[in-house]
Amino acid sequence: MTTARATTKGEAIHLLKAAGVGLIELDYETAWQDAPELGRLGEEAGVRVAYRGHESIAVRSPAALAAGLKRQKMTTRQRNLFCQFELGNMPARELEALEAKAARLGDYILSGHLLREVDSTWSE
Repeated sequence: MTTARATTKGEAIHLLKAAGVGLIELDYETAWQDAPELGRLGEEAGVRVAYRGHESIAVRSPAALAAGLKRQKMTTRQRNLFCQFELGNMPARELEALEAKAARLGDYILSGHLLREVDSTWSE
């Protein structure tokens, strides 16, 4: 069974009928509203439906942080960017610019010691 990503409610309903799908991850703006209904439909179809409003990303270096924030954001989820390097060693202007970019994207730059669970990693 595979995991599929739905970017609309209609796509999620279509995936509920698809063969071989065991998990549908809802990833669109209003998914939190649709999750209960789609979850019930998923139970009937034998497919798990999940909604997560955020993801945790371990960031290995300042260069990885800058590169990751330059890439197009492919999710509506809030990304918590846990820096695995000393933020205080970055030039203040550079950090402020990266924090502003993250805020515009709906993301947060956080200290790495706060990380509990990793969904993905950004490295150079």
